[in-house]
Amino acid sequence: MSPDDIAAALTDLGVDFARPEDDAFLITLPGERRHRTLVWLVVGEHHVLIESFVCRKPDENTEQVYRFLLQRNAQLRSVAYAVDGDGDIHLVGRLGRGSITADELNTVLGVVLATSDADFNAILERGFASAIRREWAWRTSRGQSVANLTAFRHLIDAS
Repeated sequence: MSPDDIAAALTDLGVDFARPEDDAFLITLPGERRHRTLVWLVVGEHHVLIESFVCRKPDENTEQVYRFLLQRNAQLRSVAYAVDGDGDIHLVGRLGRGSITADELNTVLGVVLATSDADFNAILERGFASAIRREWAWRTSRGQSVANLTAFRHLIDAS
């Protein structure tokens, strides 16, 4: 698939994207647990790189977080969790240019979105529980909303 074919497929799929370079696409996918998931598609000579930042390096329980990610990798299709040099978490995949169709593109974007969205809270619970507790305490002490933290209420109740 050429970069122009990918652009056409993304348009047909109704996906929001920018094309900062001829061979690179930045796609924005709406989520439920995460407000949005950004996905880069970079077209190389023989493959298309898929990459999405998921979360920064965990503040705590790093080994537990990375174990969770490795176990999840066994269940994933087309992409896998990876950690960059700073310890930040990404979903990464490579597909041969000749194997990409509009349907496959739709599938891989769906996998990235579903995985990132489904695993986001589990990653935060393992790697940022202390920060979540501090944020909850700070907001409640000032009478501010904790609406976007309610998924983590069990972390507060357990402390």
